[in-house]
Amino acid sequence: MVGYFNNSNTIMLINLVKEKSFYSRGMYNLIPSDALMLCNLGAILIDVREDYLNTHKRFDVPFCFQIPISDINNYLNDFNHTDVYIFADSVGLRSAEAIKILDKEGFNNVFNLAGGIVEWEKSCMPVITNPDEMLSGSCACQLKYRNLTKNKDNDK
Repeated sequence: MVGYFNNSNTIMLINLVKEKSFYSRGMYNLIPSDALMLCNLGAILIDVREDYLNTHKRFDVPFCFQIPISDINNYLNDFNHTDVYIFADSVGLRSAEAIKILDKEGFNNVFNLAGGIVEWEKSCMPVITNPDEMLSGSCACQLKYRNLTKNKDNDK
């Protein structure tokens, strides 16, 4: 992944975000508004949801990449130690796993999006929605595909 910050901007942004973030479970966590601010300044958002979970709603930020948590180890060489990364998922749990993996590899500029896309959307942050891929389920992350159209042959 290409670097979007120069070193002095990176240091300034990291200090700003660390002041605004909260430290929990061994990592820095960002609320959606602070994550959006950082994304608009060039931070890279990594959505670690599996492919079947990210087709209905996606983060609408300038630099967003989909790397499922199951594939994260295959992409470690693509991460740049000087870039700022925000990891996100449905509710903030799998993204925390990704941060732990990158932390072991020596990455310091990694942040977790607290609450994932569920909290992101509740906070009225920008999302791209594909109604044809709507999911349903009993939890907020909505795990099952919803059948929106009836088979016309069965309606006869």
